[in-house]
Amino acid sequence: QLQASGGGLVQAGGSLRLSCAASRNIRDINVMGWYRQAPGKQREFVASITSVGIPNYADSVKGRFTISRDTAENTVLLQMNSLKPEDTAIYYCRADLGPWASPPRYSWGQGTLVTVSS
Repeated sequence: QLQASGGGLVQAGGSLRLSCAASRNIRDINVMGWYRQAPGKQREFVASITSVGIPNYADSVKGRFTISRDTAENTVLLQMNSLKPEDTAIYYCRADLGPWASPPRYSWGQGTLVTVSS
């Protein structure tokens, strides 16, 4: 199970930190990721981090967002700085157990709403 939190309303240029708490050891999870879905748009990749801590980012958030892990708390964090109105979306965390895992391979959190006002 994944529990996402930390969303809210912020002005453009502001910051928010999202948190995704996992019910299992995140070192056992192949990739933890953040995705977002804006109104009327498809869900898109934002950032991910592997089981050994290697991050990856969408071009649209590079240099503004930072993904990290707290392995003691089994939590993945997304620090979002210099927020823009186009970052407004529901943010979801996802666990990818890897192609070798027994189904289901993917688990999703419930989503947390981020609203950036201009």
